[in-house]
Amino acid sequence: MPMFRSEDQYPDWCELEHFEVVRLDAGDEHSFARRGEVEKLIVGGGRCRLRVGAEEVEAATGANIDLAGPGSFEVLEVEEAATLVRFCGRWGAETGGSGIFNMDNSPQPEDKGDPVPYEKWTNFDSHFHDCDEYWVILEGQARAVSEGKAYEMKPGDCLATGMGHHHDMPLVHELVRGVYFETTLEGQKRRGHLWDHTHGLAEPQAERV
Repeated sequence: MPMFRSEDQYPDWCELEHFEVVRLDAGDEHSFARRGEVEKLIVGGGRCRLRVGAEEVEAATGANIDLAGPGSFEVLEVEEAATLVRFCGRWGAETGGSGIFNMDNSPQPEDKGDPVPYEKWTNFDSHFHDCDEYWVILEGQARAVSEGKAYEMKPGDCLATGMGHHHDMPLVHELVRGVYFETTLEGQKRRGHLWDHTHGLAEPQAERV
């Protein structure tokens, strides 16, 4: 079950134990009850003032904030309508990347990734990682492929791809905006998109599907 929503049962192998998308209007406040050993908050849009543990932080679109010590995330004031994505779980100190991504179809798709047996309409590349990765869709709809299976994604969906498994977004139905999070680096601990033709054959973890 690599695709799920916040309220669903998560696969046992996931280091991610909970995620949520919270949308707040200007002037709002919000408190997050601590749920994970470690947590991450990504600002998918807008601007707000946060308390992170004991520290106050100004955060705008693209802010990527980790909480590993005591305390919790608290939104003290929303200055511009904001979309916040919180991840909670048990990942290690050395992780891959995380942030916002946008995706649309291309009139002339180019693919530098590994060859695929399906038609592509985007410039997204089929790749794998030395870690697990999670995509959460905030806006739009698209077809994603993970472990050779196609999934139709919409806002609120999370796609979990285990270490070494190829994944791709070959078709966008409606302009996509989402966030990604690559958890604990393993094996050779290489960062970024990896391809069989450049980095050597992937070694997918069979139990992470």
